[in-house]
Amino acid sequence: MDMLLMGACLAMFGIAVACLAFGAATRDARQAQASAPAIEKELAKAAASPAHFFVNVPAPGIAARPRVPIEVLLLQLENHVRLEQAAAECFLEAPDAARLRSRTTSPLVNWSIN
Repeated sequence: MDMLLMGACLAMFGIAVACLAFGAATRDARQAQASAPAIEKELAKAAASPAHFFVNVPAPGIAARPRVPIEVLLLQLENHVRLEQAAAECFLEAPDAARLRSRTTSPLVNWSIN
């Protein structure tokens, strides 16, 4: 008799949980239908106003820095390439672990190499 009463209580509890879940699931659909015109008005208002997700604030240091001519950058890059090619040729002439890991004399240094 105790087992039967316990089974009935668990069944009633399961039905109550199922009813609550069903009510919560259908309540959202009814509220969505009722609030659809209000949501459409908000979406239209949001579409009319400019988006401010990414703020277009200019960085303060960009305008203050002088612009470097492209020729100067190209000369620095060519110098770096020449130095790296010379280091590679030196390594190929006499391969050595110390030369492989030595720092370059170029001002454009890749600091990720240990």
